[in-house]
Amino acid sequence: MTVQCRASGRLNTLNNMRIPTVSRTAFASFLLCSVFSASLLTPAQGQAQSLQASTLQAQSLDDRRKALDALFSQYWDAVMERSPEWASELGDKRFNDKISDHSPKAANAWIEHEQGLMMRLAAIDPAGFTEEEKTSREMLLRDFAQDIEAEDFKEWEMPMNQMGGIYSQYPSLAGELTFSTVKDYDDWIARLRALPDAFDQVIANLGTGIDDGRVPPKYLLEKTLEQVKQLAGQKPEDSPLAAPLKKFPASIPAAEQQRIQDDTLEVIAKRVLPAYQRLARFLEVSYIPAGRAEPGIWSIPDGKKYYLFLIRRETTTEMTPEQIHQIGLDEVKRDETEMLVIAQKLGFKDLASFRASLKENPKLKPASADALLATYKDYATAMQAKLPSLFGHLPKNPLEVAPMPDFIAKSAPPAYYDPGSPEAGRPGKLWVNLEDVANRSLLNVEAISYHEGVPGHHLQFSLAQEQQGVPAFRRHAEYTAYVEGWALYSERLGKDAGFYQDPYSDFGRLDADLWRAIRLVVDTGVHSEHWSRQQVLDYFHAHSSLDEPTIQSETDRYIAWPGQALAYKTGQMKILALREKSRQALGAKFDIKAFHDTVLDAGAMPLDLLEERVSAWIASQK
Repeated sequence: MTVQCRASGRLNTLNNMRIPTVSRTAFASFLLCSVFSASLLTPAQGQAQSLQASTLQAQSLDDRRKALDALFSQYWDAVMERSPEWASELGDKRFNDKISDHSPKAANAWIEHEQGLMMRLAAIDPAGFTEEEKTSREMLLRDFAQDIEAEDFKEWEMPMNQMGGIYSQYPSLAGELTFSTVKDYDDWIARLRALPDAFDQVIANLGTGIDDGRVPPKYLLEKTLEQVKQLAGQKPEDSPLAAPLKKFPASIPAAEQQRIQDDTLEVIAKRVLPAYQRLARFLEVSYIPAGRAEPGIWSIPDGKKYYLFLIRRETTTEMTPEQIHQIGLDEVKRDETEMLVIAQKLGFKDLASFRASLKENPKLKPASADALLATYKDYATAMQAKLPSLFGHLPKNPLEVAPMPDFIAKSAPPAYYDPGSPEAGRPGKLWVNLEDVANRSLLNVEAISYHEGVPGHHLQFSLAQEQQGVPAFRRHAEYTAYVEGWALYSERLGKDAGFYQDPYSDFGRLDADLWRAIRLVVDTGVHSEHWSRQQVLDYFHAHSSLDEPTIQSETDRYIAWPGQALAYKTGQMKILALREKSRQALGAKFDIKAFHDTVLDAGAMPLDLLEERVSAWIASQK
């Protein structure tokens, strides 16, 4: 085994809010690397570090537990300070007037900080800790190792595509924060004043990416430019950045309201919109011409190695692209076999003729944007009433269903979920895409409602946030395979709960599952097997009933986010396997509510740790 060590590193500026996982192999490699790195310290530094490690190992259980809690708190405070926008979203207003530093220097400093924390955490002997303490310790050690492993791939050089970046972060943030005091507004104005400097940092990072050959596909950057130009061309008062001005609390005097409005619109007009225009010019003149021709991530330097890393990070497994591709082909075949049964019951001889009929079926077309929104709301409401029979614990934070912001709708999926924040008084939100509503289909809406709303993302995120007795990073952890695996499992859970009574909606459920199986095929196809974009579209058209806007945007999403789409089916299949394992082991003692509580009550985690947790629960029930 070859171990490569770096004294400093870089962190993905797009994903610095996420807490990823790392494989056991990479984790062990980095611990070895950490030990080797200690030998590079000065004698005085090495002696101090060795003394600290020896002291921690010799401490009493109570002292080691205090050291563990202190490190967790120190880490979380550092995360909040480094990601002040996320802190504000979570209701932590300590850094409300600050913005993230996107410079390579800041990224390198963060990696060095994580290296130091990792050495300290590894030195704390876990003997005698509770299982939750051991899990928290291992999760954070893995997270540190994976962040440091990621620095080899210079993710900060590609921080933008049509799925998002700094250009969309603040327009979205404006609608997620609470504005109840004059200080809240003044903090927002301070952030807007600082935003152009952050734009300049990102532009510099993009330029470095050009030099290193690490750029997104050209055609995706053209879509990105459309969004940036839309935001750059708005009047200050129409910009989503001015959204906080639309409703002032009555407690703020009229004179202050006028001052806040004047200051906000002035900084948008004189500083922020010119920054958007600079970014648009850079994209048009320099970045888009440098965009890569091939859609697959294999075409960038170290692309094959990077894709293997992304698979491990997103799925929390050691599977190869070839294994995942074959699983996808098998799952596509299994879903289509079930779908054929429904098609034949409805009078069609094969899937092809049934799918062709769906495109012209007026029953499957939304009557209007309002009608589409209402359909999502109705499904969420019906499922809410069923939840007590499926879960022992339910979240306190409510769910809202709302129209998706216009500036992101064109490149967005049919719907998505934004976690709420009890501390900030913000509910969870299911955002519905109302763009091009005439060409959208109702076929998958029931399944998507359960995935993005309840019992999917809203239950999982909300229950995780409400955990007691765990460090803050556990309450807000996002492991894609767990998070999206649970949401996809929730689509199937709707069937178990007696929903999907309409055969077309039940076909849509299977089609939605097939959609995630297709992802295994096309994601590995484009990023490992050198498929073209057209090959992805052709596979979708041959096997899916998705509407055309969704097929187009989904294809571009997989190309922009290599590996992310693999997590859904991977996580779902693991949860289903764990449920069946529990059912077989416990027989009449199996309780679906207790199983769901076991899966959800400790928050997101790597799939191997989830399996250990469920196995321990099975043993306790026996």
